[in-house]
Amino acid sequence: MINVSNLSLRFGKRVLFEDVNLKFTPGNCYGIIGANGAGKSTFLKIISGEVDQTTGSVSFTPGERMSVLNQNHYQFDEFTVLETVMMGNQELYKVMKEKDAIYMKEDFSDADGERAGELESLFAEMDGWNAESNAATLLSNLGIKEELHYKLVKELDGNEKVRVLLAQALFGNPDVLILDEPTNDLDINTIAWLEDFLAGYEATVLVVSHDRHFLDHVCTHIVDIDFGKMTIYSGNYSFWYESSQLALKQRSDQNKKMEDKVKELQEFIRRFSANASKSKQATSRKKALDKLNIEDIKPSNRKYPAIMFNQMDREPGDQILSVEGLSKTVNGETYFKDITFMMNKGDKIAVLSENSLVTSAFYEILAGRDSDYSGDFKWGITITPTDMPIENAEYFDGVSDNLVDWLRNYTTKPDADEQFIRGFLGKMLFSGEEVMKKVSVLSGGEKMRCMFSKMMLQGANFLIFDEPTNHLDLESITALNNGMQDFRGSMLFTSRDHELTETVANRIIELTPNGIIDKLMTYDEYINSDVVKAQREELYAKKK
Repeated sequence: MINVSNLSLRFGKRVLFEDVNLKFTPGNCYGIIGANGAGKSTFLKIISGEVDQTTGSVSFTPGERMSVLNQNHYQFDEFTVLETVMMGNQELYKVMKEKDAIYMKEDFSDADGERAGELESLFAEMDGWNAESNAATLLSNLGIKEELHYKLVKELDGNEKVRVLLAQALFGNPDVLILDEPTNDLDINTIAWLEDFLAGYEATVLVVSHDRHFLDHVCTHIVDIDFGKMTIYSGNYSFWYESSQLALKQRSDQNKKMEDKVKELQEFIRRFSANASKSKQATSRKKALDKLNIEDIKPSNRKYPAIMFNQMDREPGDQILSVEGLSKTVNGETYFKDITFMMNKGDKIAVLSENSLVTSAFYEILAGRDSDYSGDFKWGITITPTDMPIENAEYFDGVSDNLVDWLRNYTTKPDADEQFIRGFLGKMLFSGEEVMKKVSVLSGGEKMRCMFSKMMLQGANFLIFDEPTNHLDLESITALNNGMQDFRGSMLFTSRDHELTETVANRIIELTPNGIIDKLMTYDEYINSDVVKAQREELYAKKK
């Protein structure tokens, strides 16, 4: 158990949070949410002892072991993969190294023998004899093949290092587990394994993540950081979001009687509880919703940008996009080959690949920025596409414009005045004097919001998104999700956000070096389809 008492953190005059009093109990997973810069990761660092608080204290149940997902990808470069994982249990690793050092001595004394016996006893109590096999199992579950287990960590690529560090954090079943963005760089199957692992984990888990699907499946509680305060709510992220939106709607409805409001909230809890009980969600497992009081539901103070793409300059016709025999090779490696399909009106296609470079290369061709390919594609005569590339540096580097002048460069309306431009920036939460600051000083999230303003301003009827949730907070991701769902035109997109892909796409296309998989189905149907799994194995086996 973790007790947080009267905690505050200040940087000069800036107060990140103040008077925080929280209790985190075993068997529960707490999702820490808040806008970018609210202090989510900093709070986890205070809990782990990496950052000192200004006032207050953090205490733990005596004897409990804490494990933290390490963010330094180079710290263990000179150790083997298996040893790095076992270092996650520092006490066990210390005993193991001391024991091995004694046995390596040439002048083995009686005192050494006594100490070795003590260490052997400790080692057995810690389940040390199974440590190596347990570490190997964790690595395999996280997608690190057995042939990599005895390699040095520095020999792995970035994605593999992330998985090794995650295995290190999970190793030995710690009593307190601290995870900051644990799903970054994980594939679908590995995230699903981690979700199941954490949903059944009986320790105390604190996690920061921008993956709403992940938060929904593992969290029993949400900790909301807002206006320098922290509040714990029962339920997962979707329950917190939907209930706070309902409470906000009720607060604005001054004419509604109190008993009607209570009845509406009770009905909402009943419906949500019934839905949750049919899934694997941790909220159902812990029955947190059954204990929820009406008074616990409060409106959120969050501000959500208004991402709306339906102001199209032209309604699309029936001919959208045809792709014929499209192929791309980079440095001798086939990215995709003989990609042929035709888009239907209203299609919202999620484009998948095992390699993110493949989808980006595909979009670069469609956007007209890459001419080094074979095959052909053709837009319908009524189609006006616009895209959100995965990298947007070319739009901002070396540019000295303020936000208004920057955005004005992309309007198709010659008579667009400053008030018109400010309207689109205002939808992205840029208001007042903020719109006059230089684009060169924007954060990653602010640049993404500028790019959404640009897309909306252009009035296109076909949208292309390449990992559009990068650098976004949960509020912006939710707004984008809603905007993509509501869009009346067609789109192609790639996203690692499970919830967004599942709720937006009506068709899935996967690009492989040996052809295409094209299915008219949802994302969840696609990843759970035995037919698709067999087809994927066949296509990727040809590559090998």
